[in-house]
Amino acid sequence: MSKNKMFNILASAFVLKKPYQKEVPSKYLILKRSNKERTFPGMWTVPGGKLHQSDYTFTKKETKDYWYNVLEKGLRREVREEAGIEIKNIFYLTSLARLTEEGHGSLTLSFVAEYADGKIKLDEDMTDHAWVTYEEAKKYDLIDGILDEIYLAERKLVGEKDVEWQRAV
Repeated sequence: MSKNKMFNILASAFVLKKPYQKEVPSKYLILKRSNKERTFPGMWTVPGGKLHQSDYTFTKKETKDYWYNVLEKGLRREVREEAGIEIKNIFYLTSLARLTEEGHGSLTLSFVAEYADGKIKLDEDMTDHAWVTYEEAKKYDLIDGILDEIYLAERKLVGEKDVEWQRAV
């Protein structure tokens, strides 16, 4: 397979601590990456990671030919692995792409989800966590674009239509 056709698909979750309430600022889960991480060491991010073929191939197909909710299943696994919690009510936020140091494409699909159950239990790739509002998130050393995605989530949660990622104001 040629280098420009090889890519990883990742999913990330902007996990809401409580369901959206109009008068109460939303709080999102952010995680601090270990300094040992190859990509973005020591920076704050949201839970997520690579999707794997095994996220669906070891389960029964929902139709004769297809597995459904593949992204959602992989995202739930990633959040469970990195933060030890369960999520629900997942909805699409945006997508982003980058080239790795090896020149492979990396496509990330970002979602908003509600916290469902469990206590935070970080895996070895993460060293800290916080539940933050958009304003509080500004004080953290976030991976570039994360704050802007929180801004986008806020806009979608209040019902704005036809909004896409842009630099936060």
